[in-house]
Order: sequence, then C-alpha cells, then structure tokens
Amino acid sequence: MDVMTIAMPALVGLIALALFFDLINGMHDAANSIATVVSTRVLAPRYAVAWAAFFNFIAFLFFGLHVANTIGTGIVSPKLVDGGVIFGALVGATGWNLITWWLGLPSSSSHALIGGFAGAGMAKAGTSAIVWNGFGKTAAAIVISPLVGFLLALLLVLIVSWIFVRSTPFSVDRRFRQLQFVSASLYSLGHGGNDAQKTMGIIAVLLYSQGLLGETFHVPFWVVLACQAAMGAGTLMGGWRIVKTMGSKITDLKPMQGFCAETGGAITLFMATYLGIPVSTTHTITGAIVGVGAARKASAVRWGIAGNIVIAWIITIPAAGLTGALAYWALQLVA
Repeated sequence: MDVMTIAMPALVGLIALALFFDLINGMHDAANSIATVVSTRVLAPRYAVAWAAFFNFIAFLFFGLHVANTIGTGIVSPKLVDGGVIFGALVGATGWNLITWWLGLPSSSSHALIGGFAGAGMAKAGTSAIVWNGFGKTAAAIVISPLVGFLLALLLVLIVSWIFVRSTPFSVDRRFRQLQFVSASLYSLGHGGNDAQKTMGIIAVLLYSQGLLGETFHVPFWVVLACQAAMGAGTLMGGWRIVKTMGSKITDLKPMQGFCAETGGAITLFMATYLGIPVSTTHTITGAIVGVGAARKASAVRWGIAGNIVIAWIITIPAAGLTGALAYWALQLVA
C-alpha cells in the first residue's frame, strides 16, 4: 500500500474503520460523561447516555478544529502517512479499546489512537516518522490533564463547601442535582470536542495523503459531521463496565461532588481543546473524581483501584503502538 495508490474500496474501508473506532471510542468513554450523574442518581442510565450523546454530537458548534490538526499533522509526518499506517493505527487503537472495555479499565482511547498511529508510523520509517513536538505535548498531557482535573475539582469542592456552609445537606443535595445537568452537559461538550476531533484528524490526513484535499491540509465538513455522529452513537451504546468503575469504585459521590468533578474536568478539556492538545478525557475525569474524594479525606479514595487505572494509562501508548506496528507489518505481508 503506497501513498497515492489506494483503490477507492480500500479508502472507503479505512474511513469506515476510522468511524468504527470513533463508535467504540464513544462507547468506551461514555463513562466519562455519565458516570457521575448515574452514580449520584441524578439521571437513570438510559436518559444519561442520551443526554451525553446529544452534547457529544453538537460539540463541533462550539470548538475549532485545533485538535484534529494536531492529530493530522503533529504526531506522524503527513508525508509518510499511507493506507498501511492508518490501518495499523486504527487496528492498534480499536484492539486496545476493546480489551480495556472488556476488563472494565478506563484507559485512554485518545492515547490508544496516538500510540497505534505512532507505532504504525515507526514500523514504516523508524523514529524519523514521529513529529516529536506534537507527540511530546500529548505525552506530557498524560500527567498534566489528570493533575489539572484533580486540582480544579479539589478547589471547586472547597469553594462550594465554603459557600454552602450554612445550608442543610438536603437543600445542597437538591440544588446540585439540578446543577449536575449543567456540569454533565459541559463535560459532554468537552468530551465530544476533544475526542471526536482525533478521528477527524486521522481521516483528514488519510484523504490528504491521497491528494484528495489539495495542497493544504484541512478537515472537510462531512468528516466533522460523520465523526461527531459516530461518537454520539457510541455514547448511546454506553460502557457500563467502566461506568461502574468510574462512578462508584474510585470513591463514593454525592451530587455536589459530581458537579465539581464534571465542572473541573470540563474546564480542563475546554482549555486543552482550545490549545489543540489531544488530552485523554478518561484521565481528566478520573483525576477530577479522585480530587473530590481527596477533598473529603484521603481515605475516601480507593487508591488500589486508582493505581490499577494509572497502570492502564502507562501501558496504553506502548501496547497500542506495538499492536499498530504488528498490524502494519502484517498488512505488508499480505499486500
């Protein structure tokens, strides 16, 4: 599979595979958007996924395409991208997502895609294939995004606790049950805005490598709509194994804490999307949930569960990268 020689059926198949990854991404990461509102019983699961899916889909109305541009041009050199590299990236990312979904581990779909993309690129051209500036920003976000989510959620809990110090627990609970509709919407917007753009970038760089976008890299509007729709459809399917882990196994959440976690996570995602940094929505909301638990007391966080999640984070990029490289080499053998 050389650049500029992909037959139309193969091109359509790769785009379909990318949209399938986006669908799995939405299903895998549904927990990020709905775990807090489900665990605090603000919304029943079937209504929560519909709520999140809607805001996932309309996210393109609120954000630019900075993240898509980073994925398309800032991870693997666009000059080296061909159908084989895209195939390896998508197989590596989708395979790792399905494994962690089955195990109930909230790993990062974003880093699975980036790992698969980088692994397939290096399988083709070695380390020279990597755009180290963009890859380095993404790798740094593994640490920074959950830390920012943690600190913002912790700060929000302290501020809210001070504001409502004289209120009864019943009145606080009732008010934040209403406010969680707002915070869940904001987080779902952030999730759709950051995560769907990663698949947009993959499809766009594939089209660019085939000369279908002209001389300037850009993301066609039909790609934007297709990726947002696939993300929303995946969210509707729900990722119930991970919802359980995120919503109750890390720490016990009340509506006020759910609001703070979602709001802290949403602010983090909005900033990252504006800066064009493809962060992990999973890392972000997990850090925020740990933050609201730690605000109560350190022992309120089940650190063993949190530790298992961190291990999944650490191995995601190399595991997906290895899978992506193997998929690229396997394709070369049969092509």
